[in-house]
Order: sequence, then C-alpha cells, then structure tokens
Amino acid sequence: MTSWRATAALARAALVAGTGLAGAVVFGSPVMVVLTLPFALFAALGMLQLPRSTPVVDARVDRHTLHEGQGTVSRLLLSETEEVEHVCRVSGRARFVAMKPGDGIVGRLWPGDLDIAISPRRWGSRRPGDEKIALTSGWAAWRWGPVVVLPRTLEVLPARASFDSRAELPQPLGLVGTHRSRRVGTGSEFSSIRPFQSGDPIRRVNWRLSLRTGHLHVISTRAEEDSAVLVFVDASADYGSSGGVDGSASSLDLSVRAAAAIAEHFVRQGDRVALKVLGAVPTQVGYGGGTRHQQRILHALARVQPGRPLERVPQRLDFGVGAGTFVVVLTSLLEEVVTNATAGLVRHGLPVMVIDTLPEGTPMALREGLDPTIADLAWRLRRMERDTLVEQLAATGCPVVRWRGPGTLDEVLHRLARRAAAPTVSR
Repeated sequence: MTSWRATAALARAALVAGTGLAGAVVFGSPVMVVLTLPFALFAALGMLQLPRSTPVVDARVDRHTLHEGQGTVSRLLLSETEEVEHVCRVSGRARFVAMKPGDGIVGRLWPGDLDIAISPRRWGSRRPGDEKIALTSGWAAWRWGPVVVLPRTLEVLPARASFDSRAELPQPLGLVGTHRSRRVGTGSEFSSIRPFQSGDPIRRVNWRLSLRTGHLHVISTRAEEDSAVLVFVDASADYGSSGGVDGSASSLDLSVRAAAAIAEHFVRQGDRVALKVLGAVPTQVGYGGGTRHQQRILHALARVQPGRPLERVPQRLDFGVGAGTFVVVLTSLLEEVVTNATAGLVRHGLPVMVIDTLPEGTPMALREGLDPTIADLAWRLRRMERDTLVEQLAATGCPVVRWRGPGTLDEVLHRLARRAAAPTVSR
C-alpha cells in the first residue's frame, strides 16, 4: 500500500519560502519577501492540490504466446488518475528480451503513450523485467510510488527453421496420405496396365489398348498412404552459447528449431507425427495430425529444459515405436545411451535418421577455477570419443547428417526408400 508524499521540490520551496519570510521579519528587509515570493506561491499551490485519490496501476501485454523474434506491446493501465499530471515507467532488463526504448524508461504527461514494445529473442518461458511506476501530481508537488509491477511470463515458441523436402518416406503404412505405397490401390500414381478383372471400375479402362487387343485392359495405380514419424530431441545437455534468434545457436537451439520445422513439414503432408524429448523434464506428445496437433508440438518444444532426468540418464532408452515408423533423432551425439538406442532401432529394421546438432567449434563449458588448458584437453578427448560413436553408428547403416535446412532429409530419405524397396533374403 502506498500513498501520496511530498516531493523534494515542494519541501524545498516551502523551506525557502519560510526562511525568506522569517528573515524579512527579523531583519526588516522587504526585498527578501520579494525574492521568496515565487517559492511561497509554488508551495501554496502545491499544498492546495494535495491528491485524495488512490491510483490503480497494472501492466498488460497484447499477446502472451509468441514465436521467437516476434514482438508485442506492454501497455500501462491506470485508473483513478484525475489528479495525475506525469507518469514515469521504468522496466528492468531481462535476458533474451529486447525492448523499445532500449533502456526501458518512458516518461510522459498523463494521459499519454506509455507503451513499451518487447520482443523475446529465444524460445522458452521468458519473463520481462520487473517494472516500477511513479505518478506525479500537478506542479510536481506530490508523488505516488514508485510501485513494483510484476509482468506475466511469456510463452515463446521456437521459430520455424527454413526447411522443405520433396522426398517420400520409405515405409508408408497408413490408410491415406501423400506418399506412394509399394502396393497397388486407389491413387493417382501410375503403376501398370493389366487385363480387366471382375470388380475393376469402368473409369480405369484403357480404351485405346482395349480396342487394339480386343480385350479390356485397365490402368492400375499405387495407393497413397501416410506414415508415422517420431521426432526425438536429445536435451540432456546444451552445448555452445545462444545468442537468440539473431545470434549464434547452441546445440539445443538447433535441435528445437529443427524439430519444429520437421514436425510442421510432415504434419502438412498429412503424416502422423509424434514428439519425444529426453531432458530435465521428459516430454512426450503422441501421434496425431492437423494444425492443432502441430501447436501442441510447438508448445511442448517451448517447455524443453536441458538436463538429465532425475539427475541421471536411464541405462536403456525406449523409443516406443512400431514397425514402419520413421524416426528422426536430433542429438549432439555426446550421450552414449542415445547412440546405443538409435543403433538398436536400426538393427530392428526401422528407418532411422540422425541429425547432428553440435555447433562447429563448440568449446567445453569452463567451471570456476578450472585450468583452461586442462579443459581444452578434456574437450578434445570428448570429441574423439564422439567421433568414435559416430563411426560405430554409421557402421550399423544409420545415416548421420548435419542440419542445413532445406534438403537436409532428401538424399537420406531417397536412400532409405531404395533400401526398403530392395528384395531381402529370408533365412
């Protein structure tokens, strides 16, 4: 609870006026009365305009859910302000939150524009800095506040990384979709021309060949099916430094933004997409499709927190996928349990693709008091172990590629599709 208090200007004017009038009486000098008259007038007007109301202050933002890089406006809401002449608003700085004006200070005569534009620069839960609001009455005689206004936390969704792919998934198993199936069925992709069989629709008859051969022939097509896609994000640690949406990207930045782009791409194709996150708070979104499901995936990615679940990584990681599911693993390849689980999926014949999200030249995080030379040597040894893991993973037939936006998946998907269509020898 706050109240109106006299400002330093009012107290100074009253002191100067009182001192001048007392000196004029004591020394019998009318000049001192003339000199202190403006101060006395200001003090009298200020005392007469003592505010009686109790202002109500609040701050609201236009949107609480944004994509990183987008902006919104924080608006100051005031009521019971009939006696307010000037308002000063100061907003504290917060990491990964940009403001305009840059210093977060706005002062205007009331009523006036006191809005502050804010823009979160990185995905996750972002809380703008605390604000302090101070009100001043007429003649700057009385001040109310400053009071602290706590802003509401913003949910910042990851930006959609530039991504597109024209390749088909290797093993579509659903009922309907955009991928060409290996089996014949209703669709638009030409398969062959064969003799007419009972039950074939008349619209499929190839009349040109039928008239030439004297027997009915029909056009057969390949079925169009969808597929199940699991996007797995390894958030057990975050390597590198993050500069927000406009700066450098850490390993988790690359993973989260790439996962959002891949999920959006396959959802738009009509596939069933699921998300699984290994982090401080394990997160899982089941298979689904459509715009609403895509938003659920984005909100789940915005809540990703780096760290190991229950202070440790499980000895065995279960992806929980079935036959025909296309698995995309986004990892820095520094966690052996993730690499072993991925190799297990490949051995079971599932189409798996690993996207390496470790930034180039990522330095090892230095602990306080650690010798930089020892830290550099330890990081070099860790990179050598990582290279060994990548070679072992590639030896199982699992492709490992770096994220580069559009076209990242195309070549790998083509190879997986050829592998799935190749004849196998049963023993």
